[in-house]
Amino acid sequence: PGCLLQFLSYLGACDRLLKQGYEEGQVEEAMEMFQYSEKKAAEFLHLLAQFNDMGFQQNEIKEVLLLCGNQREKALEELVMK
Repeated sequence: PGCLLQFLSYLGACDRLLKQGYEEGQVEEAMEMFQYSEKKAAEFLHLLAQFNDMGFQQNEIKEVLLLCGNQREKALEELVMK
């Protein structure tokens, strides 16, 4: 039963993130990267979209966000220096 509850909460989290307009592949990837923490995945997706809009490359953004633990200012500094 524990696995089923975890799975249902994962689906609920994915659904909420998808409704915010994020792509399914990105949502699943973010949820896996952050051990299914909806809060951390949401922060990551939000920053990914923000930095993407600024013109940074998505693979670089992902790398930097993971290194910086989703810290916006630190990640932005790293991206600008690349």
